[in-house]
Amino acid sequence: MALKTIFAAALVAALPTLASAQETVKPAVPVATTGGMTMADKASVKVTYVTAQPADVMSSKLIGLNVYNNANETVGEIEDLVIVDGKTVSAVILGVGGFLGMGERYVSVSPSSITLAKKDNTLRALIDTDKDTLKSAPAFEYSKKK
Repeated sequence: MALKTIFAAALVAALPTLASAQETVKPAVPVATTGGMTMADKASVKVTYVTAQPADVMSSKLIGLNVYNNANETVGEIEDLVIVDGKTVSAVILGVGGFLGMGERYVSVSPSSITLAKKDNTLRALIDTDKDTLKSAPAFEYSKKK
């Protein structure tokens, strides 16, 4: 649960603001470069409490979310988030291609490539590309070291 909260806090800084109705908005605000978790063996930073805002999106709502292109075609699914040095969401990992989990591959896109919108009170992720472009993008490989 705490990990989801940390992801959500990082996403607030990195993903576009949620739009209302069928409108989509790309913010002019750059990705945050300060704050977030620190990678270390011991905790050395005083706890700061944050209140989620109404337009904030929880990471649990993003993982598994289908991604649509401008032609309203499903082009992938949000599988994971990359957090650099425990502070900033630097990439969204999409699962593309395949059928029923077979033949799926992963690609890494910038969080600014994804636009979030609400349509009929349902969250949607949008990207300005097509399936073939995503399928031919460089593959994201999970590191074997932990």
